[in-house]
Amino acid sequence: MLDTPEDIHPLFQGAPATTEFRKLRKRLVRETREAIEQYSMVERGARWLVCLSGGKDSYTLLAILHELKWRGLLPVDLLACNLDQGQPGFPATVLPEFLDRMGVPHRIEYQDTYSIVVDKVPAGRTYCALCSRLRRGNLYRIAREEGCSAVVLGHHRDDILETFFMNLFHGGRLATMPPKLVNEEGDLFLYRPLAHVAEADCDRFARAMNYPIIPCDLCGSQDGLQRQQVKQILDGWEKNSPGRRQVMFRALMNARPSHLLDPKLFDFAGLTTGSRNDTDSSEISALR
Repeated sequence: MLDTPEDIHPLFQGAPATTEFRKLRKRLVRETREAIEQYSMVERGARWLVCLSGGKDSYTLLAILHELKWRGLLPVDLLACNLDQGQPGFPATVLPEFLDRMGVPHRIEYQDTYSIVVDKVPAGRTYCALCSRLRRGNLYRIAREEGCSAVVLGHHRDDILETFFMNLFHGGRLATMPPKLVNEEGDLFLYRPLAHVAEADCDRFARAMNYPIIPCDLCGSQDGLQRQQVKQILDGWEKNSPGRRQVMFRALMNARPSHLLDPKLFDFAGLTTGSRNDTDSSEISALR
């Protein structure tokens, strides 16, 4: 990747010249491109609504997508969008000034969903679920108004893992955030191109680029969330066994319905003794 002024998107101007940062940037581009290709996200000529909250993950998403487009590797139009939900203390001028300075096409939308959430959610309960639903509904509306075929979010590998364990521990199901989804109305895609990217890499990248990061706790509803508890568990596992997160993530890409317990996914009733032996080595080891 060349970094001459003529061969770099403005989002990367001022990037550190260190070998460490160059490797990080190359890894982010590679992993994002792999996810886009693996999950068939690109429809040539499509328009994507890239959701920008002002956090480290969404800045990373915006920069890497524009890097791919700049180099002719992402043949879609990109429209950045920030939804100002009216949280107290939200710095409303930060993102529009940043996007103008970077020359990034964008739309800033104000919808006071915060007041609705505060009114509807009982005291002591977290705002996140209702806030997320209201935000998603507004983003879908904006995507339709702007002629976009997809809403693009900055969820990364760690978000996906945490959601899996939240569903496992609290929801009683094996499910997580998929990299590609169709909305309930059936008219829009939802993409997560950072699905293979580690949260720590997003953090290192956004801070190295000195992007104007907006904190995610403006609503005051973040402490003690189930997600934070799951994150602490995963952090402990990773500390004791480095690389554990990536192993678990690979497991989500290697599901074996015949070795789970859901009869809707596998025809247990149709199994016969004459069928191919599908017992894997792990099951054999358990029987010894």
